[in-house]
Amino acid sequence: MISFPETIEYNPYYTQYIQHLQGKDVLVALAKGVEDVNELMASLTEEKLQSAYAEGKWTIKEVLQHIMDTERIFCNRALRFARNDKTELPGFEQDDYVPFSGANERNSMEMLREYNAIRQATITMFQGFSDEMLSRVGIASASNMSVRAIAHVLAGHERHHMNVINERYL
Repeated sequence: MISFPETIEYNPYYTQYIQHLQGKDVLVALAKGVEDVNELMASLTEEKLQSAYAEGKWTIKEVLQHIMDTERIFCNRALRFARNDKTELPGFEQDDYVPFSGANERNSMEMLREYNAIRQATITMFQGFSDEMLSRVGIASASNMSVRAIAHVLAGHERHHMNVINERYL
């Protein structure tokens, strides 16, 4: 089990995501996310997947693409920090990614296949890290972040977006 990160291991901004994992096994939460996302995607029409809850908000497909993009970026950070890479890593502007993602033009099942592959790779990567690797800290977006905090951010980030979808889109 990956231990819960201390507040000094991440930027306070990420508390909104990490709080979803308090008292939970993060690897179980990542696996549960797969079930939830697959169930959601299978239950919605293409029209619904391309809908937004308000003008200027992302569609459900764009949210899924955002989850995948974020997971790839954060997994790169986790790998580099686990391997003791001391390079300070830049941030990324999520709002700049979505318009260029082409999410609404993509086949939903292809997106889901990609999501499942990314998540399986994420789970496998974190399972392979030792406790020492999980506790290593690097700098990303000008803030300290531990490898184990990244795992919690990823699971909490997805939970956050799934909550928004369930509350505002459905």
